Amino acid sequence: MTPHQASLHAREIAGLAPIIPVLVVDDVAHARPLAEALVAGGLPALEVTLRTPAALDVIREMAKVPGGVVGAGTLLTPADVLAAKEAGAKFGVSPGATDKLLEACEAADLPLLPGVATASEAMRLLERGYDMLKFFPAEASGGAAALKAIGAPIPQVAFCPTGGVSIKNAPDYLGLPNVLCAGGSWVAPKEAVLAGDWSRIEQLAREAAALPR
Repeated sequence: MTPHQASLHAREIAGLAPIIPVLVVDDVAHARPLAEALVAGGLPALEVTLRTPAALDVIREMAKVPGGVVGAGTLLTPADVLAAKEAGAKFGVSPGATDKLLEACEAADLPLLPGVATASEAMRLLERGYDMLKFFPAEASGGAAALKAIGAPIPQVAFCPTGGVSIKNAPDYLGLPNVLCAGGSWVAPKEAVLAGDWSRIEQLAREAAALPR
C-alpha cells in the first residue's frame, strides 16, 4: 500500500462518524458488548489502544462485531503493526510518526493515522504522501485555535484531533474545515464499562454521532 492509498483509506474511515472512540480495555469480556454499544450508537470506527495486555484479544473480539471498523492505537514499532494486523485491525493510529513505523504500515497494507503536533511534522508527512493525520495531543498543543492556524497554510491536510477532546470542545474542532473527525474517550467511561452499563455507552455514542461537522 502506497502512502497515498493509505491516506485515502484513512480518510474513508475518518469520514464514518464525527467521533472515533479511543478505548483502553483491560478485560476482553468487555470487548464485544462495548463495541456493539458504540456501533449501535452510530460510532463504527473504534480505536483500541495497545496499552493493556488484553488489547490484541480485544481487537480480535471487536473485529467480529457487524458494522464495526476496529483499529489499533498507540502503534509505536513495526512489531506493533504486525501484531495489530494479525489481530484483525483495519487501521492504525500512532501518537507520532517514524520512518520505520510508516514503512511497516505500508508493507502490511494497514492504513495509518500518524500523529503530528506541528506544521513541520504535517509538511513532512504530506511530502511523503500522507494528507490525513492525527493532531496530538490536541488540547495540550493549543487546541482548536492551533489547529486552525496550522491548517491555514496547509489546507490540503485533514486532521483527527485527539487528546483532551470532550463533548464540550469537540464542536470547536469539528467546525474547522480541516477536521474530518475527532478522537475521544468520553464515550466509553471506565466506570460504565466496568459496570456493564452498555445502554449508557450507547446513549453517549448517539450524542457524539449527532455532533455537526
